[in-house]
Amino acid sequence: MAQKSIGEIKNEMQAACIHELPAFIECYREDERGGVQKLLESARKKIEALEKERLRCEALKKYERMYQEYGLVCGIDEVGRGPLAGPVVAGAVILPKDCDILYINDSKQLSEKKREELYDVIMEKAVACAVGYATPERIDEINILQATYEAMRDAIGALGVKPEVLLNDAVTIPKVSIKQVPIIKGDAKSISIGAASIIAKVTRDRLMVQYDSVFPEYDFAGNKGYGSAAHIDALKKYGPTPIHRRSFIKNFVD
Repeated sequence: MAQKSIGEIKNEMQAACIHELPAFIECYREDERGGVQKLLESARKKIEALEKERLRCEALKKYERMYQEYGLVCGIDEVGRGPLAGPVVAGAVILPKDCDILYINDSKQLSEKKREELYDVIMEKAVACAVGYATPERIDEINILQATYEAMRDAIGALGVKPEVLLNDAVTIPKVSIKQVPIIKGDAKSISIGAASIIAKVTRDRLMVQYDSVFPEYDFAGNKGYGSAAHIDALKKYGPTPIHRRSFIKNFVD
């Protein structure tokens, strides 16, 4: 049988899923051609990277393991405290104890494409998942911190099951009777909080894209309501929209 070309072997490697790479390496390990050996080295690096990611995600379960004796552990995080427009959105996620989702991280550390991919996986595999909102009007009425707490309480209340422990990104939520564990930079230290940050971020970003079609002058799809130079220029030129936070834009409009 004719020897496969390096191009054919490359196509074979690219078509293989990560779990098939060990067999791929074994199949071609005695092929001494430099191009093939480079492909095998690339395959080995992919396997090593996957194992490194598995170890990272196992380390992210530290707090979940620490409190699992209490029962269901829920991660809580929010997105959108700083923008000039749009709601603040909180996410609440209960992951299964044997969670095998990889690449969860602080949503700010992930690309938009990766967040979208993980959103679908988290929604599929989570024991329970919910979001809560505080509108711009509510933010103006009670201030952003209290509005954030309210959105978090709403997210917890919208869960299909009641958690016994809340892992929160840095805060302790008032008026909540469930045991709470505030974790500084928790979205990068807890897999549940990281998952909640992704759910909240994707939900809010999608909403701001919808608002962009209603108020195209402000580029909400691009800036997500944050105070970019173009957003501020549009605010000064056209004035505030119904989704602007009046208490946040005092310096830009009369």
